[in-house]
Amino acid sequence: MENRTLSFSDAPRDYALCFNNDCALHDKCMHYRMGQLAPDTKTSGNAVYPSALKDGMCLHFAETEPVRFAWGFNGLYTNLPKDMVSRARKALREYLGNGASAYYRYHNGERLLSPARQKEIIDFIGSFGSTEGLEFDNYVLQYDFT
Repeated sequence: MENRTLSFSDAPRDYALCFNNDCALHDKCMHYRMGQLAPDTKTSGNAVYPSALKDGMCLHFAETEPVRFAWGFNGLYTNLPKDMVSRARKALREYLGNGASAYYRYHNGERLLSPARQKEIIDFIGSFGSTEGLEFDNYVLQYDFT
């Protein structure tokens, strides 16, 4: 990820903003950071309420550091026996849901896989063979606004 300053326009239009200065995590939270970057012309919208703070932890904490997202599945099939590749590909399509549509969106980079989703998919592929050294085809560092 290039060294670029985060701006309010980077967040999705409906991203919840936070203004809770009492939260111990506010310096590391994307919701708080976006609240600080909001322009003066923004006067309403989605928010993280102070009641989200429970025992010193916010229920909506979102890290401000870029996250390594992935796409592309070809590298996941490299350790599988040849007779298992088409079976694994079909099973992964079903696992992702929406027929082949979701599979191809993740495969072609139209949608990105979060680190948690990457682990989930590699574990799933593990039921067909070894997961050692498996990687997705492409990775990109990006801010996570989920």
